Amino acid sequence: MYELVFWKYLEEVYLNHHEVYEIISEEQAEIEGLEVLPVQVILNRIASVFSKWEKVDDSSWKNNDGVGAFHIRTTPQSIKIDCYGTAGKTMDTLVNIMEEFKCPLYDPQVPERYDEMSE
Repeated sequence: MYELVFWKYLEEVYLNHHEVYEIISEEQAEIEGLEVLPVQVILNRIASVFSKWEKVDDSSWKNNDGVGAFHIRTTPQSIKIDCYGTAGKTMDTLVNIMEEFKCPLYDPQVPERYDEMSE
């Protein structure tokens, strides 16, 4: 599994990325300093882009014509995508969709957040 995690800071806010990730992973309460995301709009966009994939349930897609599957977990402030055997190109597509919503990637495997304020 490979995790892709996305959130958006409020203007002038900059928190410890890994601490934010840990709170998101534990699905704890709202995180002060993060914006509320248009979660349903984002899920609809992902569903549209991946319309040729089998939608296994409300938050999971499977590629019946190739490799990979992914599952999305959301909070009002975050999108976490668990990728299973998913090709790099597919993960890039998910990252690009989230960039449309100005939500940069946090890659907990590295760990690094890919935004203009990265350390």
